[in-house]
Amino acid sequence: MGEKVARVGVKRQEGYLYFIDKQGDVSRAKMARGGKKGGGPVKVTRVGVKKARGYLYYLDKQGDVSRATMARGGKKKKKKKKAAKKKTTRKKRRKTMVKKKKAKKKKKATKKKKKG
Repeated sequence: MGEKVARVGVKRQEGYLYFIDKQGDVSRAKMARGGKKGGGPVKVTRVGVKKARGYLYYLDKQGDVSRATMARGGKKKKKKKKAAKKKTTRKKRRKTMVKKKKAKKKKKATKKKKKG
């Protein structure tokens, strides 16, 4: 699945989460269990791995630093039809035109009442 980047041979202890930190070193943090809070990260060994974009770095079963390509993407979204957008804009135009016509009729009616 992944490729080895550095041979370290870290021996794991139970109750700790092992990871590769930002500096490329192996660190561990105490895991939260049964209402007890976990601990902050502590460096286990200094490796100094230079991380490349698009890779996930992890500590494998042998205790060595490995990396795997990150899965990107997933399901592609369906493209929206352009014709559907045009129909909605036409409806909006019709509604605004109808509203304007009604407003003009009201103005004319109020003007006639004032004159008479």
